[in-house]
Amino acid sequence: MTLTFQKSKIAADKLFASLQDIAGARNLMKQFKSVYAPGSHTHQASYKPLLKQVVEEIFNPERPDPVDIEHMSSGLTDLLKTGFSMFMKVSRPHPSDHPLLILFVVGGVTVSEAKMIKDLLPSLKPGTQVIVLSTRLLKPLNIPELLFATDRLHPDLGF
Repeated sequence: MTLTFQKSKIAADKLFASLQDIAGARNLMKQFKSVYAPGSHTHQASYKPLLKQVVEEIFNPERPDPVDIEHMSSGLTDLLKTGFSMFMKVSRPHPSDHPLLILFVVGGVTVSEAKMIKDLLPSLKPGTQVIVLSTRLLKPLNIPELLFATDRLHPDLGF
């Protein structure tokens, strides 16, 4: 099989279409739209992982109501509070109000992401535990396969 200009153009077009789809997946978010922080004259551009952004937002004392994180009512008390909130000001529970946070990542998490959360937590809110759960533990070589698999909902990674 020889590589022609036409074949390479098709492959490049598919690659950029996949990257645009991935970027568009966060269009509905208000706060977590990008992992890229542009630089300025005094600071260089930087990468800020999505999980780091989420954990910092949850434990930020200046942000009483995280914008892109929703509270789901679970019990009768929560349902009553939600119903009464239409008539009176009832504050929703904040994720950082509890000593244990369960963070579930759909699609997978790498060991370095889990370690980043473990290292970040003591500086944000000492004494709080975070349990990181995920649909799978990813290896670095899984990332390109997941990004460019034909069927992103059911990628064939050989597991």
